[in-house]
Amino acid sequence: EVVMAAVSYEGGALRYASESLKNDKEVVMTAVSNNGSALSAASRSLRNDKEVVMAAVSYEGGALRYASESLKNDKEVVMTAVSNNGSALSAASRSLRNDKEVVMAAV
Repeated sequence: EVVMAAVSYEGGALRYASESLKNDKEVVMTAVSNNGSALSAASRSLRNDKEVVMAAVSYEGGALRYASESLKNDKEVVMTAVSNNGSALSAASRSLRNDKEVVMAAV
């Protein structure tokens, strides 16, 4: 409960949470919804969870750099990220960095 209060106020507080809470989807969703970069502290499995990553990149496109490799190759995720922050293109997979639609969304 204390951790939920902390991450709802400042998502970056997730980095101080226990490993089990960094793997708790509700806690991580709360954190990334107000600080996309909190994704960096999430468990590996949640960095591969599309719903969690979409919440993070919707808030802060640059959070794409913390997503799993498979989600960096997911066009919907990458389009959301680059629409929010064009420089997120640098974290996308090579194939999506060569996709005209993705590049156009980034500029």
